[in-house]
Amino acid sequence: MNEQIIHLLRHGAPERPGLLMGRTDGAPTPGGIAGCVRQAESLEFSAIVSSDLRRCALAASAIGGRKGLPVTIDPRWRELDFGDWEGLPVSSVDAGLLAGFWDEPDCNPPPNGERWSALVARIAAAGSALAQSPSLIVTHAGAMRALLAHLCGFDHRQAWAFDIPYGALLSLKVWPGDQPSAQIIGLRT
Repeated sequence: MNEQIIHLLRHGAPERPGLLMGRTDGAPTPGGIAGCVRQAESLEFSAIVSSDLRRCALAASAIGGRKGLPVTIDPRWRELDFGDWEGLPVSSVDAGLLAGFWDEPDCNPPPNGERWSALVARIAAAGSALAQSPSLIVTHAGAMRALLAHLCGFDHRQAWAFDIPYGALLSLKVWPGDQPSAQIIGLRT
């Protein structure tokens, strides 16, 4: 099967940084949107897909307007659901519970939240639904790491070792199929 190029763009800085924002919908800063537009300027792609959350969808819409492309909204590209920790600053979460989550996210998910393996499965399904043409996905750091885990076989520690700041662009060459694989072809922060 033919290779596919996928560009993963993390949304720009939210108006309220430093919070655990999985399903929490927060607006991005104007500078965050502008940074995402700049990252996408030199890219070639024929499809734009975005998480349904505003911090992604607004940047995707701005990019689509510049490129003359429609944006497909897909809620599967959302961040990990942090459950009871949603919207909280990291400093207000019990340190022991948080350490357990970072160490073994499947055994210690956020209370009433999503397991790492569920995020990886959700993102794998979203990735397999992409058109074969070069695509830009405006999404979240956790979703980007989950796709790396799925395509490259990384465990959570390896996937979480990638520094993916706001507005970072990760480009992959993907070989789809029953056992998809990928090669990282670029990471711009």
